[in-house]
Amino acid sequence: MAVEGRSADELLDIVDENDRVTGQAPRGEAYRKRLRHRCVFVLARDPQGRIFVHRRTPNKLVFPSRYDMFVGGVVGAGESYDEAALREAEEELGVQGLPQPSPVLQFLYETAEHTWWSRVYEVECALPVHPQAEEVSWHTFLTEEELERRLPEWEWVPDGLEAYLQLQAVRSGEGAVGGSAD
Repeated sequence: MAVEGRSADELLDIVDENDRVTGQAPRGEAYRKRLRHRCVFVLARDPQGRIFVHRRTPNKLVFPSRYDMFVGGVVGAGESYDEAALREAEEELGVQGLPQPSPVLQFLYETAEHTWWSRVYEVECALPVHPQAEEVSWHTFLTEEELERRLPEWEWVPDGLEAYLQLQAVRSGEGAVGGSAD
């Protein structure tokens, strides 16, 4: 719970519809007032190509106790997307020395409750994972087929699910980098 209290005070860059910084606000205020900010999503695979999947803890500020196929989070004030992707992946996976995640796509996630620019990355994690207990209540590695079977069964974080669908569209050649969620 203390970690979530600190993260509510974390300072974020507030951005416009073109992802240009227009100001700063604490994370909790950004969520309460639906201020557009930046987030990173990192799809982590083990050397066998399986995807790290986890369930968020119940004390998360947004989407508590839901499943996610990405690690990641908000980009701090003055931090680059690339810096945030590596920091968040190492923190949530509980590893040090992870290779720099590779950017794949960017899109604007917008719902009635939330809005953020989202950059999606991929990384291979050959290190043993020790997920951060404050962030992850359960985890495993799933093949793409196993993950696809669970999509309709489990309650997923909506922004992560949107990022996954955008990633699948880009891989299949049906999607373009950019766009927004419903």
